[in-house]
Amino acid sequence: MNDKEIAQNKGHLHPISQAIEDIRRIFKEMGFAIVEGPEVESEFYNFDALNFPKDHPARDMQDTFWIKDPKPINSGSSPVQQEKREKAEKMLLRTHTSPVQIRYMQSHKPPFGIIVPGKVFRNEATDATHEAQFYQYEALFVAKKASMANLKGVIETFFKEFFGPDVEIIFRPSFFPFVEPGVEVAMKWKGKVLEMLGAGMVHPNVLKAGGLDPEQWQGFAFGGGIDRLILLKYGIDDVRLLYSGDLRLVDQF
Repeated sequence: MNDKEIAQNKGHLHPISQAIEDIRRIFKEMGFAIVEGPEVESEFYNFDALNFPKDHPARDMQDTFWIKDPKPINSGSSPVQQEKREKAEKMLLRTHTSPVQIRYMQSHKPPFGIIVPGKVFRNEATDATHEAQFYQYEALFVAKKASMANLKGVIETFFKEFFGPDVEIIFRPSFFPFVEPGVEVAMKWKGKVLEMLGAGMVHPNVLKAGGLDPEQWQGFAFGGGIDRLILLKYGIDDVRLLYSGDLRLVDQF
């Protein structure tokens, strides 16, 4: 077999895999560790520890895939014990990669910076811009001192590395339960202003849930969709193509 035949038979990384590798490389160069977490998550880590109110609509079946009877309950348990166990063990398919923030804070001592790329799940209709499963990337930085300026610098560095030096970052005030203050981050690129991710300073309640004293530690966090990065960078107009298994797409990368 000659070199030309070998080259023709060489496989291709899926564009999602390529994007994750690019994200890992860029953040590792900034000193962030790459971390993973479980896709089947507890209600505590997915919502409670991230400061989501009990009546937040994201907990509704419209957004979340809840898992029915994740663990068997002993037949000898009393009704009260059964109810306590069911509440304590209520499980779901994670709706974002943010639960990994809590898990990491509980098991590591600051200062640290982590990036969490991974698959998430939402109970929503599928169309050209939405899928029931998709990929996110999550970043968390915790230290004695952290600021919005640090946050903006990290995000700007990432987008300039991923999309090119002409990118301009725009912060807009916004609200997310797990940060305070919170911002929506938009990107000005190729003459368009595009909403890219949510970000902000880690809420004191989230630091407490992670076992950290908010009087001693500060942090920033942000997260966005990997699929959206791919669609914009390569001009793909339908997110469903990324999950179709069509090799005509994959072979272009």
